Amino acid sequence: MEISELDLPAGVLTRPLADGAALAEELAGRVAEVLRQAIDSDGRASLLVSGGRSPVPFFEALSARELDWSRVQVGLVDERWVAPDQDGSNEALVRRHLLRGPAAAARFFGLYQPAASLEEAARLAGRSLAELKRPVDAVVLGMGEDGHTASLFPGSPNLAQALAGTGAEPCMAMHAPVAPHPRISLTWPLLARARLRCLAIQGPAKLETLRQALRADPLRMPIRAFLGDGLEIYWSP
Repeated sequence: MEISELDLPAGVLTRPLADGAALAEELAGRVAEVLRQAIDSDGRASLLVSGGRSPVPFFEALSARELDWSRVQVGLVDERWVAPDQDGSNEALVRRHLLRGPAAAARFFGLYQPAASLEEAARLAGRSLAELKRPVDAVVLGMGEDGHTASLFPGSPNLAQALAGTGAEPCMAMHAPVAPHPRISLTWPLLARARLRCLAIQGPAKLETLRQALRADPLRMPIRAFLGDGLEIYWSP
């Protein structure tokens, strides 16, 4: 199956690439272009990225782009509730692979907050984003084979509230079905209103997940809530 065979909603753009390296370069170029335009027009730019192993080539490609990084705000779409010096931290991943060289001048907004409970940590994380430029200029999402994106997992108790069009806090406590760490995730209103919304996926299994999500309820496959006008999907086999 090819991505061109999917019955995607009108306004969703697809960018099929030859392989993961080509995807990383193409996506980095597009994001850098949008950030540069935002700096030129507004004096600053904001970017939210996903964690995990898959985005690492994109991070490294983007870090090499010529930008006035001192005017760029970088944050995460989600985070495990672990300190940045512990295994599994998305913040540590971003600092290691994206915020290096000239890109180290960017201002980073982390989501991890020490607190008595995950819910309190999520509230504190939301407050820490008060100075994040909105609408966010660029968001890069990933997708799991269960249809989750960010840490918006099927079956998580707060999922319906996190996907609500209005009234959702910027960050909410989330629980992955099998992963060992509880999560903090940005919610749909903040992510879906970004000026550039990208979904980066690789492999036939992810393409099949996307096909299923097109017919699914967002509470069962949360990525469905993001499959709308203006989304750009970057895919490689």
